[in-house]
Amino acid sequence: MVSKRRSMTIFAKETKIITTMTFNYDVIVVGAGHAGCEAASAAANLGSKTLLITMDMNKIAQMSCNPAVGGIAKGQIVREIDALGGYMGIVTDRTAIQFRMLNRSKGPAMWSPRAQSDRARFIDCWRGIVENLPNLYIWQDTVQGLLLDGNTVCGVKTSMNVEFRAKSVVLTNGTFLNGLMHIGRTQIRGGRISEPAATGLTEQLISAGIRSERMKTGTPVRIDGRSIHFDEMGEQPGENDFHKFSYLDFQPRPLKQLSCWTTFTNEACHEILREGLPDSPLYNGQIQSIGPRYCPSIETKIVTFADKTQHQLFLEPEGETTQEYYLNGFSSSLPLDIQLRALQAIPAFRDIQIYRPGYAIEYDFFDPTQLHHNLETKQIKNLFFAGQINGTTGYEEAGGQGLIAGINAHINCHGGEPFVLGRDEAYIGVLIDDLVTKGVDEPYRMFTSRAEYRILLRQDDADMRLTEKAYKIGLAKQDRYDLLKEKKEHRDAIIAFAENYSVKPQYINDGLEALGTTPLAHGCKLIDLILRPQLTMESIATLVPALRAELDKVPASRKEEIIEAAEILIKYSGYIRREQIIADKINRLENIHIKGKFDYNSIQSLSTEARQKLTKIDPDTIAQASRIPGISPSDINILLVLLGR
Repeated sequence: MVSKRRSMTIFAKETKIITTMTFNYDVIVVGAGHAGCEAASAAANLGSKTLLITMDMNKIAQMSCNPAVGGIAKGQIVREIDALGGYMGIVTDRTAIQFRMLNRSKGPAMWSPRAQSDRARFIDCWRGIVENLPNLYIWQDTVQGLLLDGNTVCGVKTSMNVEFRAKSVVLTNGTFLNGLMHIGRTQIRGGRISEPAATGLTEQLISAGIRSERMKTGTPVRIDGRSIHFDEMGEQPGENDFHKFSYLDFQPRPLKQLSCWTTFTNEACHEILREGLPDSPLYNGQIQSIGPRYCPSIETKIVTFADKTQHQLFLEPEGETTQEYYLNGFSSSLPLDIQLRALQAIPAFRDIQIYRPGYAIEYDFFDPTQLHHNLETKQIKNLFFAGQINGTTGYEEAGGQGLIAGINAHINCHGGEPFVLGRDEAYIGVLIDDLVTKGVDEPYRMFTSRAEYRILLRQDDADMRLTEKAYKIGLAKQDRYDLLKEKKEHRDAIIAFAENYSVKPQYINDGLEALGTTPLAHGCKLIDLILRPQLTMESIATLVPALRAELDKVPASRKEEIIEAAEILIKYSGYIRREQIIADKINRLENIHIKGKFDYNSIQSLSTEARQKLTKIDPDTIAQASRIPGISPSDINILLVLLGR
């Protein structure tokens, strides 16, 4: 429905009539980055009439930094997004030009998928999805402010003087809020290179009582591949096995697969970088905001690790046909001439030509402790935040938040319980709980070490953990749910067969010795052999025809995936059970609700820090309170005693 309002602006010698167009939706998503695309898609797929507003339709889901998805812990998040019915995994599989499973030398809790994507095709693929989803509409414009009715958001207003009204608004503004880029002493206002910043929103939110701070991130130089001496670099090819991101049944990686490359900085390079430090925005006082500790710029590396004579660099292709390469490990905001001279000191880059230099960018974010676990703001009703606006970094962290915000924005319109994932259910649950409970003091990045239950949160079983939840709310579709049931049926059948089938020494010992493991002294169940670290289910199947026949019952297109899932559950069953028992104990505290039950400032037996932080965050449960930094076990015991009274 469209309505028109006429407003009159009076000038000294003329009167102008300005017509404001108004449109109505259920959900509005501001920003079409990775958070925005997942949020808008989720809301639309659940049935909300959804509007996605973006400055540039040609930059939908732009990979602003490196053209890669996944990695340590991040890959698990992408599999969770897919298991819930999101699209990041599907798009990555369709546009991948390299795939690798990281951390294979460790246990499966640490395995993490990672892919290089063709940057241009990634955008095209995402645009094809959002343009063709029922209930999802796109508007190209800049949002200048929110429409507020007291402490409730009811829409947005754009630079074209259009008003869009909605029951829920999701802000996913990325690095665009008052974005300021730095290349040496040169400063350029913008949210990304050659793209304008968004102004006005931060100031409006601050006036509504929401706290804002500044963060900084950076990106490296982009290099013309024709100027690189690849023969003087180490080659890092990808893998071409059955692994992929999406649990849906399709063939991954239709594009040509390419290698990444490695090289190192040297002392000559470092000396040139040191010369440029007086003009570095990070060291001359130009940048004051918080930067990522775990992903430092090259100038920070040579200062912090002054004893190191070299740092490894990774050269990553940007696409199947382009000559553009991304130099991972050389993020910088140094002057252009310093960046070029330092790179030319590296043998493989002595003839280097670049497309654009590295730069740093500062932008506004909002303290995420001002959010509920459904990502709705505490100060303004119906307003949700997702992505870098919450102080995170990374496409995967943004996509996970966007999916949850989109689901809850829909629920906010149509009724229902908030959709919240626990810390024992998903890395996305860990991510959001960390943000809401602990806040951030640097750009937040997910690591496996942040999850207490990482054996439960493996990349192989995200569908088992999450797809049924998504199916119940209507996000995961029937085909995905049917694939889950089929996988579980075959996986459990394999495990049951291994538990019940007996093997005898005389039929298998020669084969066991050939496989480098101890022969049997007496008969045992097949599962006892699978538990041996030297053996795999496939290697045992060469010795046990009955097992081969059982494995051959699995559909060929998903055979390796299902066998791997069964084998992991068998080999790590003891660890998994133990961790589940711990998670269940902690979950009892998640069911003890305390929100609104205490005036913390009046409880003198609590520490001063506990009173301040509990008042500020106002946790929902005892378990959430226990995770707030500065809250001691004695503080929790005091609350439990008071609840008992």
